[in-house]
Amino acid sequence: MFAEDMRQMYEQYGFHDVVKAMSPERLFQFLRFRVNFLREELTEFEDNVRNQEEIVDALVDLTVVAIGTLDLFEVDVNKAWKEVLRANLQKKVGEKATRPNEFGFPDLVKPDGWVKPSHAGNHGLFEKLV
Repeated sequence: MFAEDMRQMYEQYGFHDVVKAMSPERLFQFLRFRVNFLREELTEFEDNVRNQEEIVDALVDLTVVAIGTLDLFEVDVNKAWKEVLRANLQKKVGEKATRPNEFGFPDLVKPDGWVKPSHAGNHGLFEKLV
């Protein structure tokens, strides 16, 4: 749902055509812009952790920028999501000594033989940056 919403919005405003026409150097500059955009939204979140309206807005904005960046770079967001979820669902409840667990949630650890997510064939325009 989110990925399709972002695609529709960017198509409506012609963003895909602009990004697709960028040179590798311009594309890298655009990616740095998106990194800063994420940082800005994260700062907004951090600065407003006592304001429920701003918390919700900032978290949605972070999601919009992250998913939107994948979409603009022609990554199949749903495929990438499912691959990360597949890998995460293979983890087991355990204890990760290097990560404090002060809230008592089950700690998920990588079992022997765990296979990390692979996004081979789903790098989109990021391939132009290498």
